Amino acid sequence: MTGRPGPGADRPDTAGLPGAAGEAAVREAPAKACDPAFQHGVVVGFDGSLSSERALAYAVGMARRSQCGLVIVHVANRLPATVWAGCEPPVFVDLPDHRTEVLGLELACADFLSGVPWILVERGGDICHEIEEVGREFAADAIVVGTTHGLLGKIFGSVSGRLARRANRPVIVIP
Repeated sequence: MTGRPGPGADRPDTAGLPGAAGEAAVREAPAKACDPAFQHGVVVGFDGSLSSERALAYAVGMARRSQCGLVIVHVANRLPATVWAGCEPPVFVDLPDHRTEVLGLELACADFLSGVPWILVERGGDICHEIEEVGREFAADAIVVGTTHGLLGKIFGSVSGRLARRANRPVIVIP
């Protein structure tokens, strides 16, 4: 699919390296610089919700006006292991999230993304941390997110509010 590198695309070829030595080579390899088209671009958090669709629409316009790349970030679900095992301490389990594949296919067919270079980045973990980390990796000029509505946002704090407080770059919150 255009706009999304395959798994392991950023890893060096370790064929022929035995077990642990191959793993060490992967860990010690210097991080590749990301595509210059996406350096100083716009990062947008996207999960397919109505508010993230509005944020994506705003980010597309912003990237188009700035003539820069668009980095679309989907953070996969992580659930506490206590939900599954009923034990302590809470450990986070990465669940397979096929939603990123579906979102990627929908984005690839979206007409409003034509003319704007974009990539879809999947991460797992804390949403705020991961979006800010992608922003740092791509030296983003801005991060765009939608607002969080509902009871959970009021209890735990909204993603947009936490991100605006902790990010080291401008955060634009779209209602």
